[in-house]
Amino acid sequence: MRHFRDELRAGGWTVDYREIDARPATLSGELRRAIRKLKPQRVRVVEPGDYRVLEALRSVCAPIEIVTDTHFLSSLADFRRHAEGRKQLRLEFFYREMRRRYGVLMDGAQPAGGEWNYDSANRGAFGKAGPGLVPAPAAFLPDHLTRQVLERVRELFARHPGQLNRFDWPVTPAQAEEALEDFLDNRLTAFGEYQDAMWTAQPYLYHSRLSVALNLKLIHPRRVITAADERYRTGQASLAAVEGFIRQILGWREYVRGIYWLHMPGYAAMNALDAHQPLPRFYWTGETDMQCLRAAIGQTLEYGYTHHIQRLMVTGLFALLLGVEPKEVHEWYLAVYVDAVEWVELPNTMGMSQFADGGIMASKPYAATGKYIQRMSNYCSGCRYDPAVSTGSKACPFTTLYWDFLLRHDELLRKNPRMTMQMRNVDRLLPGNKTAIQIQAQELRKRL
Repeated sequence: MRHFRDELRAGGWTVDYREIDARPATLSGELRRAIRKLKPQRVRVVEPGDYRVLEALRSVCAPIEIVTDTHFLSSLADFRRHAEGRKQLRLEFFYREMRRRYGVLMDGAQPAGGEWNYDSANRGAFGKAGPGLVPAPAAFLPDHLTRQVLERVRELFARHPGQLNRFDWPVTPAQAEEALEDFLDNRLTAFGEYQDAMWTAQPYLYHSRLSVALNLKLIHPRRVITAADERYRTGQASLAAVEGFIRQILGWREYVRGIYWLHMPGYAAMNALDAHQPLPRFYWTGETDMQCLRAAIGQTLEYGYTHHIQRLMVTGLFALLLGVEPKEVHEWYLAVYVDAVEWVELPNTMGMSQFADGGIMASKPYAATGKYIQRMSNYCSGCRYDPAVSTGSKACPFTTLYWDFLLRHDELLRKNPRMTMQMRNVDRLLPGNKTAIQIQAQELRKRL
């Protein structure tokens, strides 16, 4: 914000900027003071990313002019038209519509390569050898202005979780452009195949690190999409890699924003699975003997970042299986990740991760045993728990809680056609095994 302020002032704009200080302050309170001081004829604001921010601004200033956010390729009105008359909303249909609309990865009226989605080619794991040498992403050492802000954060929020030592994110449009080019040159080619893979002490692997710059509007999504498309057209990256990356931005990013504004404010209070377990304290410290959670949470607290599978299938999966109150999970994600604006974080957490919306976002709960984590990472190597075991002292908590989750929600899950195979596996459990799993799961909840 301060870099942008200085850029505007250098361009001749008058900017009324309020720096954070020790006194409690709110956006609505600062707006109220600014209106008293500046006496404007009208107040205009670009669509905020949080419903509560929009409501806070409206509480101060009515009427307030809301300007369409052109940093997205689907406006809120566009998404409402897409949703109108549909019994269910699914990413795939929205994504295809966006591809056609913007001519992205299209050969005339058909998708490039003849397929819309190459997700099946985007699930590679590294194997025991690991990823090998991964090109480090472009890093941006804090300049004097950023260092001033970091120091202020240390003073005002010393008791908050996380660290500042690793801060190297782009903070200007020029740096965001450099980060994009670095990704395209050095990691895009492997991104598609390995986007779901995880590895200890490898926080970024082949991911772009562009979500922060995109969500802070330092770079336009159309620029990112066009640049990736060009790499496919010129033969510098495979179709599967480029499609997997573009789907995240043109598809998923736009889709979750539409879901958010279509269903707020009620969306934030949904709890379809009636989950009420408190969030384990180790989510704030990383102090747990489960190696996968220790790695993912430790990385979160150190870098403010994990990629989507670490969020969905490690930290999110454990909370889902344990039965944590969805609002607590949402508040944790919003607090700890540098790219977590509520419009993107809330639907991903409440819908995709916790299935709290009952299927608005995803067609089924993303539930799995510890064997999924073992297949996609090296987190299980040397862990005291065995992902193949569901009861006893060596039982992986993920595996125990997975079977307990299916047993707890048996009636609901049997109504979901995408859960048929998993529920058949439940039917194969012997009655004694079911009881032992449920007892061990209950003990886990008490301990956590």
